[in-house]
Amino acid sequence: MLIESFSQKVIASGIFHTYIATGFFATLIFFIINADLFTPWEMTFGTIVITIALKGVSNMMLSLVILLYNLKHTHEKHNFKTSADKLELLVNELQLQETRLKAASVTKEI
Repeated sequence: MLIESFSQKVIASGIFHTYIATGFFATLIFFIINADLFTPWEMTFGTIVITIALKGVSNMMLSLVILLYNLKHTHEKHNFKTSADKLELLVNELQLQETRLKAASVTKEI
């Protein structure tokens, strides 16, 4: 769960989409500058292949970011939040029981 939320944040940041888009446009510029050396079919095929390769590289980069990032602090923070939520739930249940007892004593007096 921790790694999933971290990876969702990394993906949502858009850094990998920017990387792929930059590579795509760099490839197009390369082919436009060297248009006299390549046919249109080679340019199209080269752009598609390089874009797919960049997508693969970005997936490997995401895997490495997740693998090499230290999630210990985040794990401790998650555990603290879980413990705090459990304590808050227990306090709320105690208050509910106390309110029920007061309500029961008021109805007995009437």
